[in-house]
Amino acid sequence: QVQLVESGGGLVQPGGSLRLSCAASGFTFRLYAMSWYRQAPGKERELVASISSTLGITNYADSVKGRFTISRDNAKNTVVLQMNSLKPEDTAVYYCYTPHRGSWGQGTQVTVSS
Repeated sequence: QVQLVESGGGLVQPGGSLRLSCAASGFTFRLYAMSWYRQAPGKERELVASISSTLGITNYADSVKGRFTISRDNAKNTVVLQMNSLKPEDTAVYYCYTPHRGSWGQGTQVTVSS
């Protein structure tokens, strides 16, 4: 079955960096776009960044442009979200998503606080 396992979340001070990773299995990873979403307390889940399957075309929410970078390694079936210059408003649970069967990971908590 499809599995998406996120890692790399944690507590970081404003201005710091974190690197989230999503390990995928159970489907042909290289054929599907991949995305990161986030959900803050009391708010709806929102798209943070996405990357296309083979050409690696990326798309970002306006709120993270210039600070976050999404990348993928089709040989290792992983997608990474590099987050720099983190702000308190980036605090949320971050989820990995694939359109293959509309599958989600379990999420990883990111907390930006001094």
